[in-house]
Amino acid sequence: MTDEITIEQDNEPENLRDSAEAVKKLKEDLKTCKKERQEYLDGWQRAQADYANMKKDEDRERARFVKFSTEMFVKELLPALDSFHTAFGNKEAWEKVDLNWRMGVQHIYMQFRGVLEKHGVTLIEPKVGEPFDPKSHQSIEIVTVGAQEQDHTVVEVLQKGYALYGKILEAAKVKVGEFAKQ
Repeated sequence: MTDEITIEQDNEPENLRDSAEAVKKLKEDLKTCKKERQEYLDGWQRAQADYANMKKDEDRERARFVKFSTEMFVKELLPALDSFHTAFGNKEAWEKVDLNWRMGVQHIYMQFRGVLEKHGVTLIEPKVGEPFDPKSHQSIEIVTVGAQEQDHTVVEVLQKGYALYGKILEAAKVKVGEFAKQ
């Protein structure tokens, strides 16, 4: 009893033809499957990249929202900060006040500013003589100056300005010099 495979002579060409057709069909199917697999892989990778980009954009937007969500609150605090500056600016009246009381007020002011700075608020303090910057300065008055070097420069600071993480909340109010040619 031997296990022999017997092939009939007259069926051999047809079996070979069927086998060749089957192999050809399987190769075509494999090629189609590989093509579809690559398309699905490419699509999946694009979707992954789109999702990662969307997530980054969302995180950036959320951080920006958190950063600037306190903007209205900070704007409401700015008049109090301006009141400190006005009090300190009136030298004659300020000097008449008891030294210990002045030191206490200055300490409160420094605490107040420290908290605001911790949350991104910066003071815009233009200096007399520096060039006028329309991005951070608001010209309240044009003053005629006698020297060319003073043209388009800050002549007087009327009120300091404020920025929140670089965004101008309130521009510094200044007088700007304009050279009058004679």
